[in-house]
This record gives sequence, C-alpha cells and structure tokens, in this order.
Amino acid sequence: MPHESRTPLTRLDPNAPLVLDTRALSRQPGSSREMRLSVPAPENFGVEMVGVPEGAAIELDLRLEAVLEGVLVTGTATVPLEGECARCLDPIASTFEADFQELFVYPDTRSGGNADDDELRLEDDLIDLEPVLRDAVLLALPLSPLCRDDCPGLCAECGARLADDPDHHHDVADPRWAALQDLAGEMSPEPPEGGRGDSGPRGSVDQQGKQEG
Repeated sequence: MPHESRTPLTRLDPNAPLVLDTRALSRQPGSSREMRLSVPAPENFGVEMVGVPEGAAIELDLRLEAVLEGVLVTGTATVPLEGECARCLDPIASTFEADFQELFVYPDTRSGGNADDDELRLEDDLIDLEPVLRDAVLLALPLSPLCRDDCPGLCAECGARLADDPDHHHDVADPRWAALQDLAGEMSPEPPEGGRGDSGPRGSVDQQGKQEG
C-alpha cells in the first residue's frame, strides 16, 4: 500500500519571493547549489516591540543540498529591525543575522510518507522558505529590546527620560512617615499654664516658711 502524506499539500506559487525551485538539483544526493537572494519581508514579521518592516529587504545567503530524504537548506538571513526600547520607548533600528538549517523531505518517498506533521515537505520540487525564516528570526528576537544595555529608562513619577538627566529625582515624603509624625505631634505633653511645673509650689512653701519664722 503506498504511503500517503497525512497533511494535505497546498500548491505553492513558484513566483512567490520565498518559494525556491530545487529542480536544478535533479534529486541527486550530493548535488548542491548556492544562492544569494534579496526578498521583501512578509507582513507581521516580528514580535510586539521589534520586527522587520513589511517590504524591507531581507538578504539571504543559502546553500541547497540534495540528500536521500530530500533537500537540506542551510542559510543566513540578514534583516533590518525597527522597534522601540522597552525602557525609554525611544525608537531603535539595527541589523540582525539569523542562521538556520532545515530538511525538506520528498513527499513521494518512504521518509516523506512517514514524516511527522511538523516536518516540511517539497511540493512539485518547490520549497517554501517563509516558515523556516520566521522560526529562525522571530524566536531569536528579544521580547524586551533595549536602545543600549544600561538604558536607565523613564522616571516613574513624571516620565522624564533619565538618560538626559542622570541626577533627576523627586523629593517625595513617604506617607507612612508623615502619619507617624502627625501621631507624635498629638502625643507631645503640653507645659502647665503657670510656667515650669516646680516653680509655683516651691515659692509657696518658702513664703510660708518666712511667715512661720
């Protein structure tokens, strides 16, 4: 009984930027081909705070090699990144490189028929590089990108950019201490109305003593 793929194949567009034609390898193990491509970035190619702008040029340095099971693709993608710093929210721009390697199996071989659902297959000798590229780039992007490693961020009180004023601070009294100070003021003893507490009685005794004398 012939082996059949458990995943229905979707016909690829040979003119799509990230669809590669492997017919030049002739399915001969050991044959290889090197390629350098510049392709536009697909949409939603990034994470929340940083990513590749849609349509920006992605530079690909690829090596396609025919093996018994399929075509092994090894490459490096150089992509431009844009986003904002997770601490100070300033815009950031940089260039990022991601290495990847993936085996695309032939669907009409024993290996292809027994391939797991998450393995990639060739379709009419075409391979779709986009899912490989997404995994290689997106999984390596930082979730909290920084404009610099020691970015101090923003002031929690007023939102000022702390890198512009390293001495920036606010004198804010701790409300817990303020409550203690108010309590201490309420508990302070008040002096007697006649002045010092020991002056009145002593004077009275002295006068009596003089009268008795």
